[in-house]
Amino acid sequence: MSSIEIGTDEQPQHFHDDLGEVGTRLNWLRAAVLGANDGIVSTAGVVMGVAGATDDRGTIVIAGIAALTAGALSMGTGEYVSVSTQRDSEKSILALEAAELEQMPKTEERELAKMYVDKGLAPETAQQVARELTEHDALRAHADIEFGIDPDNLTNPWHAAWASMLAFTIGALLPLLIVAFVPDGVRIAVTVLSVVAALALTGFVSARIGLSPRLPAVVRNIGGGLLAMGVTYAIGSFAGIHLG
Repeated sequence: MSSIEIGTDEQPQHFHDDLGEVGTRLNWLRAAVLGANDGIVSTAGVVMGVAGATDDRGTIVIAGIAALTAGALSMGTGEYVSVSTQRDSEKSILALEAAELEQMPKTEERELAKMYVDKGLAPETAQQVARELTEHDALRAHADIEFGIDPDNLTNPWHAAWASMLAFTIGALLPLLIVAFVPDGVRIAVTVLSVVAALALTGFVSARIGLSPRLPAVVRNIGGGLLAMGVTYAIGSFAGIHLG
């Protein structure tokens, strides 16, 4: 009986790497969409609140610029701190795992085999897989199955910070530019309609990336944006009347 060729040893690894890269790109894209969404909602809320208090275009634009700048810096800083903490944790985990592999390699190999048994492999198969993976790259094998970490693809805090800042800025520019250039008489209506359209788009894209139902995501996104703009406009109107 002739044997069936199922591929070389390199093919599964390349396939795994491709899947990892796709997953990373999807995560970055999802984060970018959510960052843009935050920029739209927060800046629209600020300019609507100020527009409720005053009709002065310059004041509204200055408030929008301040909201964009503060929000983008806050997003970038927060993402940098968060991802830096995550990266430090990943490095600590890898260092601890490397030390354990050096001190008790057989115990770690048995532990790896047990984890594959828990995932559904037969004990004999799990032992063979664990042995071959340990001989190839023990640290990578343990990091992957135990912690979901790729030692060659740790999270990058600078990439995360710049991506968040850029996405937020792009989203925030929409309400800011509308306030700056749309005539006073239709400013509020155009801002609301434009923000609703933008939120519908970001809700749709985020749902599609996450393979979740589109309509609920779009409705939630639009509802949250309208609530934010409505509340801030009402507060601005109240402040303009009683404190102006």
